[in-house]
Amino acid sequence: MIDGYLHQMTDANSIEDAWEIHTAKMDEYGFDRLLYAYTRYGTGHSLGDLQDALILTNHDPAYVDVFIGEGMYMKGPMVAWVTENTGACSWNMVHQQIAAGNVTPDMMEAMELNMRMDVVAGYTISFHEVSLRAKGAIGLTARRGLTQPEVDAIWAEHGSDIELANKILHLKVVQLPHTTGQRRKLTARQREVLEWVADGKTIQDTATIMGLNPATIEKHLRLAREALDVDTTAQAILKASSQNQFFLIER
Repeated sequence: MIDGYLHQMTDANSIEDAWEIHTAKMDEYGFDRLLYAYTRYGTGHSLGDLQDALILTNHDPAYVDVFIGEGMYMKGPMVAWVTENTGACSWNMVHQQIAAGNVTPDMMEAMELNMRMDVVAGYTISFHEVSLRAKGAIGLTARRGLTQPEVDAIWAEHGSDIELANKILHLKVVQLPHTTGQRRKLTARQREVLEWVADGKTIQDTATIMGLNPATIEKHLRLAREALDVDTTAQAILKASSQNQFFLIER
């Protein structure tokens, strides 16, 4: 039963809280290492700049450094599956590809890394998105010692609840504020200035509303662009909006 989980996730007010609740729940099913990724900047040929993606994981840092940091994920067969599909997929698909000899050298390199790091049994869930440029997915790695047939048996019994829980995580995470890709967090002033400009106010309007001079408004906009690692104010507004940074209640 996942009733308690659903209540906890509904009440979570931060990505950190939601992730802690979720990893604990997945561990109950035998999945002790998770890798979640979401981007709003994908294209037909790419998942977009990794810097602009939201990535959550509790994998060993040594694995993350290579699989994510060195771009090995781009060679992974399950990532290729995610870009073309939605729903849940057993990693038995990978074993079938190996047995049939339908693997490229790049795919084999990624799979050899996974085997070395004991990332060998699990499931991947690719989430349905309303935007063609957005893509979210999560890889659920089974506890060391579990075989893929054992994981498939777990899924046969609990897969519906597991998939529902992961969909809830995804829906929760994408509506919570985060700071992926930022050099540093926006200050309250920087965010407020961006909010007024996003509402169509001019720099002079914003200065009057906030009781500041236009030069100070320009400074806050420049610092916001630097924090968000973008070149224009329009890009800063888009990025802050996509990260749910606007109209936050200060704690």
